[in-house]
Amino acid sequence: MKRLGWYSAGLQSIIATILLVLVAGLGQSFRPDQPSKQVKSDYLANLARLDSTVADLQRTIQQPQSEALVQAAFRRSRLAYKQVEFLTEFYFSGSAKSLNGPPVAEGEVDDGVGIVIQPTGFQVAEELIFPLDADQHTALLQQVTSMQNTIRQLRRVAGYNELTDSQIFDAMRLEVVRLITLGITGFDSPVALHSLPESIAALESIEYTLRAYPLAVQHSALSAQLDQTIDRAIQALRKSSFNRFDRLSFIRNYAYPLNGLLMDAQLALGYPLATSKRMLRPTARTLSDSNAFDPTFFLPYSHAQPTADRIALGKLLFFNPALSGNGQRSCATCHQPNLAFTDGEASPFDLDAKQRIGRNTPTLLNAAFQSFQFMDSRSFSLEDQITDVIHNTQEMSGSIAQATAVLRKDSTYKAQFANAYSDGVTETNLKNALASYIRSLVSLNARPDRYLRGEEVALTAQEKQGFNVFMGKGKCATCHFFPLFNGTVPPAYVKTESEVLGTPATDAEKQLDTDAGRYKTTKIDIHRNAFKTPTVRQAALTAPYMHNGVYKTLNQVVDFYDKGGGTGLGFTLENQTLPTDKLNLTAAEKRALVAFMKSL
Repeated sequence: MKRLGWYSAGLQSIIATILLVLVAGLGQSFRPDQPSKQVKSDYLANLARLDSTVADLQRTIQQPQSEALVQAAFRRSRLAYKQVEFLTEFYFSGSAKSLNGPPVAEGEVDDGVGIVIQPTGFQVAEELIFPLDADQHTALLQQVTSMQNTIRQLRRVAGYNELTDSQIFDAMRLEVVRLITLGITGFDSPVALHSLPESIAALESIEYTLRAYPLAVQHSALSAQLDQTIDRAIQALRKSSFNRFDRLSFIRNYAYPLNGLLMDAQLALGYPLATSKRMLRPTARTLSDSNAFDPTFFLPYSHAQPTADRIALGKLLFFNPALSGNGQRSCATCHQPNLAFTDGEASPFDLDAKQRIGRNTPTLLNAAFQSFQFMDSRSFSLEDQITDVIHNTQEMSGSIAQATAVLRKDSTYKAQFANAYSDGVTETNLKNALASYIRSLVSLNARPDRYLRGEEVALTAQEKQGFNVFMGKGKCATCHFFPLFNGTVPPAYVKTESEVLGTPATDAEKQLDTDAGRYKTTKIDIHRNAFKTPTVRQAALTAPYMHNGVYKTLNQVVDFYDKGGGTGLGFTLENQTLPTDKLNLTAAEKRALVAFMKSL
């Protein structure tokens, strides 16, 4: 009876697929001014195919079959998902996360109570299939059943959802971003390493979607360019293995041109670009444009937008020791411009210069591109961070209220505040001016950025190799996301992650550092020893490294990751989020990694 049930369920799925394909075929009769209806029809047909392949995967697991057959069925399901990914991510992000979110539990605080959200979907199943774990048979079946339920719910909802042509093009461009930042880096296929075939499937879905539009008739040259770029990108992906793939050339020669051509096609067809406020601006042709990212994205709505006057005022305040309790320390004391706004110390001295403050001073460059501030992610805005630092008895031991009162008596500052703000010197404006200056500290125009967007800029062979190791074999870009190289997750760039690395207390690497990190704020066990993922831009100037400044050189940092973090050093860490497997980097690959990071 069970086998008959599987056959019946499979037959129903196949019939549904056939019906939807027939409906999709009717799309040929859609009017030329209704391509979005054709795209929707194709999307529903592909969702049915995904449903069918996941049902096949479930049956393969239930029977049970050999590891090779289960893995093959899994790969087919993932390829089917990649065909629907760009629209699912755009219109149904919750379903997309349930189907293909990272395989790590998340912790959230709701009304002061810590909540742990367990991961689901393909990536969780992948860890149980590669290799196939017989002891986890029930858990694997539960995952696949949950995925089926999500897909079937998605199919119901998608039938009622209306697509627009502008949004379809927006979704295709975001899929190119996703492919660059999460696809070819191995982020969503960390164990099976099936990233390149899956990237091909994602590109094919874009290529097929473009056929619904009259581009070849109305703009034949542009259409030919698009076809040629996609075909060349697919060929580049086809002829390489994961560790040998030249990601630098792929992004520069294929992915970035494709993103720009999709924008050109959208505008040529008369579909406007998105106007919503985003971290990654909808007008960016490449991720490496110097103004691709909006430093005001995380600015609280209640605070004023940066202006030239506010930034200039904030810069003066940044170097003014009057903000500290003893009138001797400014923000620049610990955030020195010549050291990329760090201080060169493992950790800074307290205000009295008698003892060290526990954590390393992070760079302020690109600090605006993070959803949280401080290494333990305890502040949600730069304004809140400024309040914390000024009032912290070890750091500034000052008072924003007192500083405001002092500045009101200073005729120069009073005039500058009046130029910058209609209500003059206030506590809110003081914080906002400082934050405006920090938001202006954008550093996204290094040699690799200029090279990637096609300028005649030289990168050494070693730097090029280092980029490819960073984005591939080294798995660096699965936490330090391209191109910000921090923990803010693409392609939406709305959330900055924390990671548990297992950082040692000293460079002897004999014991785990005792700093509980984010756990101090959230009291969620998975956040114990978790720290925000910082940017590696300007890394040549920001030594020493890690939250406690334990490593003096980038070579030491690379060795730590190569060993598998704290677990690789022998520490007991059940919640380590850094992959614990050794990277097996060669000496040349390690040197190349360091060379690339210094080029930033």
